Amino acid sequence: MSINLLYQIIIILSIAGLLLPNFAFLQEINQLPQAPETLKQAKTMGERVLQGLPQAIKEPWQEALRVWGKVFDVFSWLWNSYIYPWLKSIWYKITVPFKKEMERRKPIIEEEFEKEKIEMKEEIKTKTSKTGKSLWERFKELFR
Repeated sequence: MSINLLYQIIIILSIAGLLLPNFAFLQEINQLPQAPETLKQAKTMGERVLQGLPQAIKEPWQEALRVWGKVFDVFSWLWNSYIYPWLKSIWYKITVPFKKEMERRKPIIEEEFEKEKIEMKEEIKTKTSKTGKSLWERFKELFR
């Protein structure tokens, strides 16, 4: 079988696949309800539509909920089976070195914190002694 013949068959099948469903839609057009001729016919048609509306809305919603439930199940399975363990291993690889470094630097940080605390207390004492006002009084003056 030559390649050209294969391409021709694929093209013919593609065209048939595109055209055949349209013929089915054309047959359904003839079965569509006709426009009402009188006001009474319009009223009865409207009442039938409104009576069927709750069921017409309910069925697609139920189907959508089933589909989204399946999507959620697949996603939760993927998350629990593959994604979460992978992220957990990466998180562990990142946090272990940081924890070790934090433990190593903890005494240094505590010493620096104590130095800063002492410096701030001295700074507050010198500023309040220069101005004669406490920090709270100066803070209140900002809003006056």
